[in-house]
Amino acid sequence: MRVTLVIFFAAVSAIFAQDWEATVTPYAPGPFPELKPVHLQYSFGWGSVIAASLDLHITQQNGHYRLEGSGATTGAARALWKFDGKQTAVTDARTLLPIEVHETEIARNKTSETEINFTATGVSSRREERRGAAVKSKTREFAFPHLMSMSSALLYLRSQALTDGTVERIVVYPATTAYLCTVNVRGHERLTVPAGSYDAIKLDLQLTKIDKNRGLKAHKKFKRATVWLSNDNDRLILRIEAQISIGTVSADLQSVQFDHPKP
Repeated sequence: MRVTLVIFFAAVSAIFAQDWEATVTPYAPGPFPELKPVHLQYSFGWGSVIAASLDLHITQQNGHYRLEGSGATTGAARALWKFDGKQTAVTDARTLLPIEVHETEIARNKTSETEINFTATGVSSRREERRGAAVKSKTREFAFPHLMSMSSALLYLRSQALTDGTVERIVVYPATTAYLCTVNVRGHERLTVPAGSYDAIKLDLQLTKIDKNRGLKAHKKFKRATVWLSNDNDRLILRIEAQISIGTVSADLQSVQFDHPKP
């Protein structure tokens, strides 16, 4: 009887796995203008408290987009949770598919190094954690076509038409786990952030974890997020509001500086 149940649930799991995979939007980068090299600064808030800052520099060279980012907790939030992070992400400028991501995170007495390498058929990631003299490392692999990193997902989504009511379902691999990401275009509105006032595209974002058996599981910490992109040729992230386990956190664009083209 037990063996029969195991076989039954395995078969059901396989059916559900096929179901979600069939709902992923066919991969097709849109014709929207390329992102110009730009330097962006964001602040993160938790309620009324400014909790962190993020600095991003996105450039394009030799057919690749290169994102270099650094962030850290600030002020009272840093006294509670000291965190510093850096990331470098490389994306193919033609296909908008990711190539590699390198990330370093330092939180209290732990340092984590993550290296992610993407191929046409999937991804492999290696994460090393150090606490004093103790070192732990783990390698993971996940096979799925057109997997995206966080930065390549942004470049891909901004290339789309993003008309009201559009739904995009993509698979992202931020660090060590794959997620099914559902993006709904909710509408267009005017939005003011510290960097200025913009016509904006409002997006609803939901994440569902893909487990090792290719089943879907609810994200334990992340509930949903709303993202506003500038409705212009740049399509920059203006604001993010995310509902997570500790409440609502937000990120606002503080400044924009485009690189001057070389003569």
